[in-house]
Amino acid sequence: MTTPFNSASLYVGDLPTDVTESSLFETFSQVGQVASIRVCRDAVTRRSLGYAYVNYHNAADAERALDTLNNTLVKGKPCRVMWSQRDPALRKSGVGNVFIKNLDKGIDHKALYDTFSAFGNILSCKVVTDTENSSKGYGFVHFETAESAEKAIQKVNGMSLNGQKVFVGHFLARKERVPSDSEQKFTNVYIKNLDSSVTEDEIRALVSDKGTISNLAIMKDEKGVSKGFGFINFEKPEDAKAAVEVLNNKEIKGKAIYAGRAQKKSERESELRHKYEQQRAERANKYQGVNLYVKNLEDNVDDEKLRAEFAAYGTITSSKVMSDEKAASKGFGFVCFSSPEEATRAVTEMNGKMMGTKPLYVALAQRKDIRKAQLEAQHSIRLKAGLPPGPMGRMPPGGPMGPGMGYPNAPMFYPQPGPGMPPGGQMMYPPGQMMPRQRMYPNPQGGFQGMGGGMPPHYVVPGGPGGMQRGGHNPRGPRGGAGMQQMGGPGMNKNVGPGQRRPGPGAVGGRGRAPEDQAGQVPRPAPQAAPEAPAAVPAPAASQGESVMPPLSVKLLQGYPAEQQRMILGERLYPQVASQQPELAGKITGMLLDSFNVSETIHLIENGEALQAKIVEAVDVLKQHQATGAQ
Repeated sequence: MTTPFNSASLYVGDLPTDVTESSLFETFSQVGQVASIRVCRDAVTRRSLGYAYVNYHNAADAERALDTLNNTLVKGKPCRVMWSQRDPALRKSGVGNVFIKNLDKGIDHKALYDTFSAFGNILSCKVVTDTENSSKGYGFVHFETAESAEKAIQKVNGMSLNGQKVFVGHFLARKERVPSDSEQKFTNVYIKNLDSSVTEDEIRALVSDKGTISNLAIMKDEKGVSKGFGFINFEKPEDAKAAVEVLNNKEIKGKAIYAGRAQKKSERESELRHKYEQQRAERANKYQGVNLYVKNLEDNVDDEKLRAEFAAYGTITSSKVMSDEKAASKGFGFVCFSSPEEATRAVTEMNGKMMGTKPLYVALAQRKDIRKAQLEAQHSIRLKAGLPPGPMGRMPPGGPMGPGMGYPNAPMFYPQPGPGMPPGGQMMYPPGQMMPRQRMYPNPQGGFQGMGGGMPPHYVVPGGPGGMQRGGHNPRGPRGGAGMQQMGGPGMNKNVGPGQRRPGPGAVGGRGRAPEDQAGQVPRPAPQAAPEAPAAVPAPAASQGESVMPPLSVKLLQGYPAEQQRMILGERLYPQVASQQPELAGKITGMLLDSFNVSETIHLIENGEALQAKIVEAVDVLKQHQATGAQ
């Protein structure tokens, strides 16, 4: 029996990738009332990461689930249940963590747990398995205290479990348990860069005085020609080390050969990966702040044209337009300057500038992992603020239970049984899954026009006796009733201008039914002129509790159909166009959406100067079209 923790939250690991909150609820609701379940998923691919968190209403149910459901099969795979550890220092410190190897294939998670539970409270217990769920012969047991781990090592190390002598010791991180070549003992020597004419006898003659050679071989192809490398196996590690010192960098038949410890394939790959990461980091540091990323290039722009465009801002050390296997431009490239000051000036002057018929996007180049980290940080901030990651907070395709589920890693909440609730409870959707209201934008010709979604927080509309009402939401009247009516509907006077409202209650934004007098009649106040109000005025910054529009990006829009992407972009673009050209806002917005792709449109939304230039061009085109039509 484990000591109960203060919380009622459990960590569930080793889950199949296709597990869902529903399947976990069926398993864990058998022992107590589940408050919420969250399967952790990748922020981009939405695939399960193989673990989840289950929260109960009380700690007693959580403790019972830990004792009874640990190693329970979930979709044919045993799950690992432990108390949720919010402090990562305990998990990463390695204190109390024990490594066991040479285990019999028949020992599973439960058998290992039963063996070591006698020495103290176990936080986690795991036998490592392959893709077919077969044991690899080793595992880990994480005790709550270091004293329990020491006791287990003293008692079990060297014991026979299922007929096999096991090793039990302290867990060591990979970097701690892999010593350098100079410290390792080895007997097998790898030699390479051999001339094809070098024979085994020649190599043997060079190192025979260093010790007894068990085996020596130069690798050859099917035609018997040397591949240029081979192996020498000595009986003693000291002899092998002495042979390496003699042969390494020794010139044989005009070639300096390499000699060193023979490595496993995994070791070589790890070493090469480490060297590559180190070189990449050095290269990134070298070009930090001077290398620019340029996109939205036309197809006919090559390296020289790109260099000429940026040459006015400083000394360019390199310029490159990226191309595919057919030598066709990919539409982006890089320009590297000699100093950060020159690069900064180029970004300031060239970002948004027209090159040919397209506006350039220019920014400091970033490594892929840095960009990914920034996106994940932004994603995390939105989640903490209670905002969905998708644009405009719109429900993603698939509905509440679809792949989007409102926001990534949203927990499923389960109500406690009570009056009016059937036994066992029913699944409730995560917060933020309500159908969006009709989004209303001011129409320059009067009234309002809908564009889907919720009311933008920076617009207010006339409503009811209170005058202005934020967001188009009527707090008292039911939707579609005494509140604001559809344009041209029975609640809207078509003859009323955009800055007026019809006299009397019930015109626009009424406050529900008025109280009746004793005679059963609704009192009717005398009609009086209403003060003029603008059709749409900017509201103050969004107060606490109001929705804030998340920043747009191509990645955020990829989950939506093309038609919905166009609507989302139009919702962001229209108010900015209307602020400059209210009479032509609809036409200009349509022209911009038809002329540019998603990334270019996002650039216009975020760059006011670039958008203003495009609006001026669109107005000129419309004037020319009108002049042509008049002739």
